[in-house]
Amino acid sequence: LIVGRDGNCGLQYEHAPAEGPPIMALISHILDFIKTINEPIKPSTNVLPLPKELVLKLDNDLLQDINIAKDNLDVLVNDVTVCCFQFKPFGKNFPKKNRMSPDAFIQVALQLAYYKIYKRTAATYESASLRRFRLGRTDTIRSCTNASLRFCKAMLDSNKTPSERYHLLRAAVEAHKTYTNQALVGEVIDRHLLGLKLTAIESGQNVPEIFMDPAYQTAMHFKISTSQVPSTYDLIMCFGPVVPDGYGVCYNPHEEKFNFSLTSFNSSPETNANKLAKTLADSLLEMQSLTVQNEGSKL
Repeated sequence: LIVGRDGNCGLQYEHAPAEGPPIMALISHILDFIKTINEPIKPSTNVLPLPKELVLKLDNDLLQDINIAKDNLDVLVNDVTVCCFQFKPFGKNFPKKNRMSPDAFIQVALQLAYYKIYKRTAATYESASLRRFRLGRTDTIRSCTNASLRFCKAMLDSNKTPSERYHLLRAAVEAHKTYTNQALVGEVIDRHLLGLKLTAIESGQNVPEIFMDPAYQTAMHFKISTSQVPSTYDLIMCFGPVVPDGYGVCYNPHEEKFNFSLTSFNSSPETNANKLAKTLADSLLEMQSLTVQNEGSKL
């Protein structure tokens, strides 16, 4: 737990013990508890011993290692841009009222934003919880689909009508929803392939040729790594890109707004978190307008 001088509080955690949602649930529980406190918490009347400084014996080699680690950490910190923003024109109620999955709506908007900037698609990771399985962690929802590509192309094609674009939007949202449902019950590819690869390594066998294929390497280079971590509070998680030329995107959807965090590495000439954030907001508005034109006034 980190408490700043100005009173702002946050939490930093290493990913191995848990996924984002249980950590978010912990923070939400703390905030729920604070709401139940009706009276100021009185200081303890117990007389506590004064704290004592722990004197650590550090030799020159260890001090040098600590200084090197501090410098390396500063380099890493300064290389990351973190862009957090609230998208307030609408929230998850809008796609729900128009019979679309809010998560799929956001993911398709992210595909459109990326395509607008780069005029191409990229392998996209979204975490899917496997908590229904014993020892389950996550599998991969691959948000970049043929359906989302067709929609992105149509949005940049002046010859396409609003009706055509809208039907492609719904198809892209539905494709994402279908893949998500398959991922949640263990019917997608990534963890099965990982298990195959690790089984081969642990048994001393050659790794199957598929893992050496350039197409597989491209499919695993997730330039967009995403996660939905919901909370009823105005909270947002942040994580860095998983590849040097990629983005990390986390979002917390509320009924009437979305909380986003986007990250990128400054050392990459290809990425810009602030630019992607603005383009994402524009894309959400375009998709809202497209939906209203074709569905009426279901705002």
